[in-house]
Amino acid sequence: MAVSIALAVSNRLQPVAVALLCLMAVQLVMASCTPEPVPYATRVMIQR
Repeated sequence: MAVSIALAVSNRLQPVAVALLCLMAVQLVMASCTPEPVPYATRVMIQR
């Protein structure tokens, strides 16, 4: 009986575990990428 309960719980948690693993993989990929350089703001002369 304990084995069947454990299997039922593990079957329910499998999609959650897969989603967490995918999120962790995406975070690792994003952390390894270099950020794009942000252009500096330019000063514009205001005509009065």
